[in-house]
Formats: sequence, C-alpha cells, structure tokens
Amino acid sequence: MSAFIDWLNGVVWSSALVYLCLGAGVYFTIRSRAVQIRQIPAIFKQMFTGKSSNEGVSSFQALAISLAGRVGVGNIAGVATAIGFGGPGAVVWMWISALLGASTSYVESTLGQIFKEQDPRTGEYRGGPAFYIEKAYRHTKARGLFKVYGMVFAAVTVIAMSFMLPGIQSNAISGAVENAWSVPTWGTAIALVIILGFIVVGGIKRIAHFASLAVPFMAVIYIIAAIAVTIINADQIVPVFQLMFNSAFGIDAGPEAAFGGIIGMAVQWGVQRGIYSNEAGQGTGPHAASAAEVSHPSKQGLVQAGSVYIDTLFVCSATAFMILSTGMYRVFDADETTIIGTGRGQMVEEIAATPGEKWPQAGLDSMIHGFGASFIAISIFLFALTTIVAYYYMAETNLVYLLGKAKNTFVLAVGKRVLQLLILIAVAVGAMSASGSAWALGDIGVGLMAWLNIIGILILQQPAFKLLRDFERQTKLGLDPVFEPEKIGVRNADFWDQRVARLKAGEAVPEG
Repeated sequence: MSAFIDWLNGVVWSSALVYLCLGAGVYFTIRSRAVQIRQIPAIFKQMFTGKSSNEGVSSFQALAISLAGRVGVGNIAGVATAIGFGGPGAVVWMWISALLGASTSYVESTLGQIFKEQDPRTGEYRGGPAFYIEKAYRHTKARGLFKVYGMVFAAVTVIAMSFMLPGIQSNAISGAVENAWSVPTWGTAIALVIILGFIVVGGIKRIAHFASLAVPFMAVIYIIAAIAVTIINADQIVPVFQLMFNSAFGIDAGPEAAFGGIIGMAVQWGVQRGIYSNEAGQGTGPHAASAAEVSHPSKQGLVQAGSVYIDTLFVCSATAFMILSTGMYRVFDADETTIIGTGRGQMVEEIAATPGEKWPQAGLDSMIHGFGASFIAISIFLFALTTIVAYYYMAETNLVYLLGKAKNTFVLAVGKRVLQLLILIAVAVGAMSASGSAWALGDIGVGLMAWLNIIGILILQQPAFKLLRDFERQTKLGLDPVFEPEKIGVRNADFWDQRVARLKAGEAVPEG
C-alpha cells in the first residue's frame, strides 16, 4: 500500500501540475494586470471592513477561516521538508508561487462569492468550486457535464478534507509534543479528538469565532519569534538570502555549488509545498470566501489574495529563516539518504535524517536551550488545530452540496455526523502513524483538488474579471462597490439577483 501511495503521489504531482500551477498564476497575473500588486492598499483595507450578519461572517472572520486552513503544518514541517529535498532555493520558489498564486486566489474566491448560495435550513452562506463549476454554465448545453464535474470535485474534497489531509496535521502535533514533552502519541490523539469534537459540532459560527481568535494570535507570536531569531543572527541575513537565491537558480557560487544540480527539485518542492501551504488554486479559499457578508464579491476576492501573502511571505519565511540562519538543516538527493548540502552548525544524526518540525525546534533551541522544542510544539498545535477545523468546514460544505437536494433532512443530519466521526478517526489515526505515509496521502489530496479546480477556473474565469473591472470603476467614482449582476452581464448569480430585487423592493439587506 505504501508503494502504491508513493506511485500515485508521483503521478498526481508530476511536473505537469507544477507547470499548470505556475502557468495559471502567470496568466491570471497578466489578465488582471497584476491585481495582487496594484490593489495591495485595497487588499489590506478590505480585510478589516465589513460586518458579520445572521447569515454570513465578516471579511476578517472569513480571512481567519481561510488562514486557519492555509496556516498549518505546511508552514513549519512543510518548509523544512521543502528545504530538505529541494534545497534552500525551494523557499524562493515558494515565494514565487505565492506571488503568482495570489492572482489565482483572487479569481477562485471571487467566483466563490458570485455563485454562493444561502442554506435554506440554517440561513448560512455556502459556496466553493463545486458550486461555481455547476452554476456558471447552468443555462448552456454543457450544464450536465459541469454538474458532474462539480460533483466530482465535491466528492474529492470530502475525501481529501476528512481522510487524506487531517492526518498530516495531527501527526505533526503528536510528533512535536512528544519531542518537546515526551507525551505519548495516543495521549495527544485523545486530547485532539475531545477538543475538535467540541468545535466542529458548533457549525460555521463557532468555527469562525474560534479561528478569528486563534489565527491572529498564533501568527503574530510566531512572527515575533522569527524576528527575535533575525536580530540574534543579524550577521546571517545576507548570507541566507544569497544561499536561497543561488540555490533557487542553480548559481554555482562557493559552497552553494552543490545545489546547482537540483534546481529542478527546488522548483518542484517549492511549488508543491507552496501550494500545500498557501493553497492558492487548490480550491479551499473559495469555501471561506463564500461565507463572508460583502456587498461586492471582489472585496472578498482581494482579501483572499492577501491571505496568500500572510501565509507564505510572513509565516513560511519565518520558519525558513529559523532553519537556515541557525544551520539546522541538511539537503538530500533523490534516494533520500545521501546528504549533498550542509548548513552552518552541528546537528545530531537523528535531526539531520528527519526533515520536519524538529529542524525549527533545533534552530530555536540552539539560541535558547530548552525553548525551541516547546515553542514550536505550541505553534504547531495551534496552527494544525485551526487547520483541521477549517478542513471540517470545507468537507461539510461539499457534503451539503452533494446531499443538499435530499428532501429528508435526516439524511443530511446523519451524513454530517458520519463526517464528524470520520475526521475525528482520521485525526486519531494520523497522530499515531508514521509521518512519511501521512504526507504522501495528504499531497495526493491537495494535488487532485488543484488539478480539478485550476482547470475549472481557467474555463470559468470571465465573471471574475468582469467584477474586477466593475469594482475598480465604482471605487474610482468614490462609491462603496455594490454588485448588480445584470448591469455587467453576469448570469446565474442567483443569490445576488435576489439581493438586488430585495433592495429595489425597499427591503433591508445585510451590509458588507
């Protein structure tokens, strides 16, 4: 089974997917005239404007839900793995994938907002790739094909988010906790199941409240720790940047010459771990974006573009500097055993042989003995816990999509309980499993979703760019942008058509 998982992972994450991710980012950047750069002031303004309602969460809460999914083990253990098998240059390719991926995130999240729905049972907003894939071309001859496509994406997402991905997060938590405090993995598994069981049964409102409190706190504390490392190792700032860029582009310069032969691995691991971390194009961001209460879909599209920056340029970079500036890393060749590059400093063989959360733990420990293991364990616990919560929300959204037409509410209620049980079992099993198999399974889930979603948004992209032009036109006029589908020729945006009709009828609607 392990050999089959590794083979399937290699098929899903072939060079074709790497090129697709980068190519889509380049194309959307050109098509949007670099919206992720031009609109940086608007991106950060929209993060903190808008209010929640009985139906939807605020822009900031939606950002927090999205960051809960993005900021996880990929920002710590994932960065270490990328460096271990792609060299320090993998970090640069993570930055490049984030910069380009921010435009992809804008497109997919704006589409999520355009084609969102209001759950008739709970009143909450729901949306995501399955919804926009089905609805965008609902009145065309190809509607049946797109409906099947949407159902396939929903099914893959339910499986990935409830079975394939949670194990990575819980595995990293148990490993970090065991390394820091010698707590057995089964003890961590039990604690995680109890905590998550309380959170996930509370629905989107409880998830949003939890994420809006936990995510900013953990991210700020983690970045502060990275700044402290930077100050202590100020003499390493320039050498670390030289190391990363020389490795990223295969520049044979001094001790970095050994990295010239693995430039392809730097690109692959940088893009792969970049997408795992920031999730741009994977299709996860639109789920959180769709839950937001806004007056114009582009508002939340911009917010989600900004979340990619926060995830990769801040949090991932913090981890990379902790590892590289302290020399607590090694680089391995394709057989995963031979060291072809070494960093500054001495490491015990156990740490050198296991790229993961132990590397930043060792980096911090090298400066303040006994601090690194505990700090990284706490960080991973918070990062991964919020990510698992976000996974459940996205799995439930797609389950509702698949079962939403069922008239018997009992079927949907049972389905949710089965999903909750499945994700709790996956968390418990993942916490007590070997890390290698957990990562391979998670990569397959991420890759399958990315294949389906990126192809989908390349086909469905037009409405997102119509809204971008509309948003910028209204902003230039000094207006608070409001979306009226008919005015700009967007079809099948049922929620927004109904919202406009209510406004014209003089009814009050939530403001965002």
